[in-house]
Amino acid sequence: MSKRKASQSPLHEPQEKRQDLDSGLDASSLNRTHTISYPQLGANRQAAPVPFQQPTGLLTFSYTPQRVLEFTDSALRYYVDPPPGADLRYGYDRWIKRPEEITRLDSLLRAVQRVMQKADATIGEGSGVKWMRDIAVVTWRGIMTKILTAPYEERDRCELNVMYVNGTLYIEEHYSDARLKEKEDLAPKQRQQTYYGYSFESWCTSSRPGLPEKSEGHPVGWGGDVDTNVQWCSVVKTKLGDNRLVIGGEVDCVRNQFRGKTDAFVELKTSMSIRNAGDEARFEKKMLKFYIQSFLLGVPEIVVGFRTPQGRLTTTQSFKTVQLPRLVRGKPGAWDPQVCFSWGQHFLSSLKSILSTPPAFAEESPDDSDIQPLPRVWRIVLAPGEGVKVSALDETGLRGSEATEDRVGILPRWFFDEVGGKGVGASIPKEPPVPPAVVSAPASTHQGWNI
Repeated sequence: MSKRKASQSPLHEPQEKRQDLDSGLDASSLNRTHTISYPQLGANRQAAPVPFQQPTGLLTFSYTPQRVLEFTDSALRYYVDPPPGADLRYGYDRWIKRPEEITRLDSLLRAVQRVMQKADATIGEGSGVKWMRDIAVVTWRGIMTKILTAPYEERDRCELNVMYVNGTLYIEEHYSDARLKEKEDLAPKQRQQTYYGYSFESWCTSSRPGLPEKSEGHPVGWGGDVDTNVQWCSVVKTKLGDNRLVIGGEVDCVRNQFRGKTDAFVELKTSMSIRNAGDEARFEKKMLKFYIQSFLLGVPEIVVGFRTPQGRLTTTQSFKTVQLPRLVRGKPGAWDPQVCFSWGQHFLSSLKSILSTPPAFAEESPDDSDIQPLPRVWRIVLAPGEGVKVSALDETGLRGSEATEDRVGILPRWFFDEVGGKGVGASIPKEPPVPPAVVSAPASTHQGWNI
């Protein structure tokens, strides 16, 4: 397995602890907000390298226009060159936009469940649970991107919910109702600019390798009206330092053919045409997230469409993901991926240390020693320029993440029971194992299994 190297982050300051102002937490260690400091940024900070393992594809899945999860490649698209001067405003009035909502881990956990079942069937009963116990983190690619780029983030605050179950961190993004409403009610100009990115994906993709779409009533090359319910996703395994990760994320398209590996993946991005030094500096900052997003899923190529303010495509340029850091190296204020990866290793190690310190449960253990209390849900706040705060949620904070008959904190009950929840909160009934909204692939569909 090939490995990429990243340097440890520059001398992280010792973890600080201070009293949490929230009430309702019953143990002294939980009455405290734990803080994790960002690394100091600068060219003179050096440390030993940390390995990052090449991501390996586990499986793929699709969402249909009805937002049904399918373990098929029905939403797979192929890259084609967009027509010169394509109008990124085209089809805006027909855009089907998926409503803003909390993005749960459930579909990713369905994929993890299938990997575990495959291990049981091919290696032996219990192999799936054993494989799972070696995984340090399960999360979406977008969340891991926000974590890794946090030392360089200057504007956007991020909140996450996390649970620590049998040695694995499960991390999802947290949005308040007010924040979801804000994301839904975009200003007209911002909504239009958001659409440009989706439109570019349509102009750059086809249902057939190498052949632009030709649909009656539409310009040649238009790949179809935008429906953000439809997605094609990949689940990969990788390793950052001593932390094994399982990450899921959307893949825009592939070049030529897909054979279950990540080497054909293509990421599509848009950006304003570069007219001056200021535009160039802004684009180079954006490249950090382009790089991390693609690196995490093993995407080797990023195609950027440069556009006018009015949404007219001017040029496209293809970048090799591994070469992006070289384009900014040595420039004033340049980002360094080594800082991101070493920070990620430090963050995950610190988080596991905080969450694994007893007591880490929502309730006192009952007298019956065969029934263990439920794990707590913790809140992580990534604050630009300040650092990370980690605290256990009280009753108020748990709203939206509370345990119910169908969920244990942020995890669905069926998954919690399968990964080692036996005897944990055992009085809560199980959810039926397979909901009707999940469709299995036919035998002939490529699954991309690699465990």
